[in-house]
Amino acid sequence: MADIEIEASGKKKTYKTLSLGVLLLLAVIAAGIWGTFKFVDEQRVRDVRNWEIRLGIVADSRAASVDEWLRKQEQAIGTLATNASLQVYLTQLVIETAENGNSISEVPEAGYLINLLNNQAVISGFWEPEEPQIRANVARPGRAGIGLTDASGTLLVSSGNMPPMNPTIRAAMAKAGEGQAALIDLYEGINGDPTLGFVWPVFAVQDEGSSKDIIGYVIGLRTVESSLFPLLFQPGDTLQTAENYLVRRDGNLVQYISPLADGTLALARKLSIKDDLAAAFAVERPGDFAILSNYLGSKVLVTGRALTVAPWYLVRTVTEREALAETDQRLSTMLGIFLLLIFAVAGTVVAVWRHGTSIRAAELALRYKEIANQLKDRSEFLKIVTDQQPTAIAVFDSEDKYTFANSVAAADVDISQDEMIGKKVASVLGPSQAKEIIEMSNLVRKDYEPRSQISRLHSDDAEKPERVIKSDFVPLRSARVNSKEVLTVFQDITDVVMAQERREEVMRDLVSTLVAFVDRRDPYSADQSRRVAKVAVAVAREMGASDELVRTVDIAGNLMNIGKILVPADILTKTNNLTKKEMDVIRNSLISSADLLEEVDFDLPVASTLRQLQENYDGSGQPNGLVGTQISEAARIIAVANAFVGMVSPRAYRGALGFSEAIKNLLDAADTRFDRRVVSALINYLENRGGRENWKYFSESLDEKPSDIGS
Repeated sequence: MADIEIEASGKKKTYKTLSLGVLLLLAVIAAGIWGTFKFVDEQRVRDVRNWEIRLGIVADSRAASVDEWLRKQEQAIGTLATNASLQVYLTQLVIETAENGNSISEVPEAGYLINLLNNQAVISGFWEPEEPQIRANVARPGRAGIGLTDASGTLLVSSGNMPPMNPTIRAAMAKAGEGQAALIDLYEGINGDPTLGFVWPVFAVQDEGSSKDIIGYVIGLRTVESSLFPLLFQPGDTLQTAENYLVRRDGNLVQYISPLADGTLALARKLSIKDDLAAAFAVERPGDFAILSNYLGSKVLVTGRALTVAPWYLVRTVTEREALAETDQRLSTMLGIFLLLIFAVAGTVVAVWRHGTSIRAAELALRYKEIANQLKDRSEFLKIVTDQQPTAIAVFDSEDKYTFANSVAAADVDISQDEMIGKKVASVLGPSQAKEIIEMSNLVRKDYEPRSQISRLHSDDAEKPERVIKSDFVPLRSARVNSKEVLTVFQDITDVVMAQERREEVMRDLVSTLVAFVDRRDPYSADQSRRVAKVAVAVAREMGASDELVRTVDIAGNLMNIGKILVPADILTKTNNLTKKEMDVIRNSLISSADLLEEVDFDLPVASTLRQLQENYDGSGQPNGLVGTQISEAARIIAVANAFVGMVSPRAYRGALGFSEAIKNLLDAADTRFDRRVVSALINYLENRGGRENWKYFSESLDEKPSDIGS
């Protein structure tokens, strides 16, 4: 009986212990499940916040691009409105038409203003080619252009294809009447094209800029389908449902003013402002972030930005399904795995913990030892390889301290490699050289893009020559926390740079000598080639040309008359009109120039440029009848420069033409003899870059004009 009671008592204790263990295990399982769900929810919230950052970066980028584009369009019209020549000519045009009763065609200033407007329209994009006519007697309205009105808003002159006036334009003019530039907000043009523009008031010269001093307005209109709307697309965007679009408020409505992903055209959709509408949220709370419905009713992640130049808002969205699909799938998988692990670990953790821990620790210790040995071998190998290089190689950490230096780098500063490790670059190389290295290293760490720079190192010792060092900076990505190391390779290129500079100096002396020789044989065109080169260089830079193209037009322009050494002196100095045969001899001297320079190694297409100087843009030139861009850009620039200098310079058989007459002749020959882009660039330099003042001495007589040597 006692034994039975003892056994029962033992079983009771066992069941009690087992029950306690089960309850404890259930508590652990419940806590694990709760913790898993809480972790999954926090992960989803964090991913949503990451999407807020991603959408915000794209929205900032696209909004900045749209604002910059709008500012450029506004400035293009503002440049005209503040042009002193335009103010003077518009004042005269208003007087002649309003007070004297003359027609526009009877006022000489009208032609200059039309040419100026056409030129600015082509340069700034307020121009579009004419569409084919339906019938010979039916003209299509224009889609883009620049126009000038008087103070009452009457259109006086305009560039080709200027759209007609409408209430939207009139409203903007009324706002500009207060003395400030006004936006012609986006509207549907005659052909349904989305169109916008700017109105700038034009003040009388030397007036104080109040509304009573306004003498007229400059109106610029252009379509935006192919220029503004493409800026909404984010380069490299791989999301299928991501969308950027522009909206504006229209009373209690939101109007979508750019094309939408579902095929809706710009300005074609309006929706009422609702709390759950993504576009309405962007208008009411620009800069904020939410998950709402888009114009199709789909749930989207949305953020918006207000633009500064126009009363518009940029909206960036991506569907919740696409944005969080990977997150939801990952979290669901994670949840399932966590639950399985909780139940599995609960039954096995005690049994395998000690055994598994000891085995794993031994394996990891052995593995880490092998890895350490491999790293040591590779480090020694890297040191041997870099020490054999002729260049100095170093690695700098985020604090600009040396973490590696090869033997060449150590030899340059007369200390050992081991002594350099851990020292700051300023203490080793000095503050001057260290400043350039630190600035470049910081740029590389910022975007992880390799960079190079060339520096000239001046020595305090007069006997030591100047050194030219090419430095290459390469980012080293590392798994270590806060590790932003930069590999730097220093290469001494002094001999190469000095040889190149000596060669260019000799070449420049040779060019100057040849030009001076030709000028002595032809006193009536002395300094002609120098001036052509000077004008060609100014035009090339105005067009944003490369350094290679600028050097090409400079050298070719200076040497274009070298062939005149083969022209008889009596032809060069003849004061009467030249015969056709004599004119042919002069023209053929350009080909002779190319032949004489064919074998000279300029590293630039100088000879081929000279050979194309008599080609015409429409293909009517010689010797090969090249058309358009078949003619090299250098030849097209020099051809315009040569014609301009020839017209505004006096000759033995005629006086110099005025700059305005020369411009008119160039415009008349645009698209036939000359490239219109080159002519426009020359005009822009003359009117807006001080060209008229800089080159006014071109028109002085032979006895009065100064020499261009050294200028």
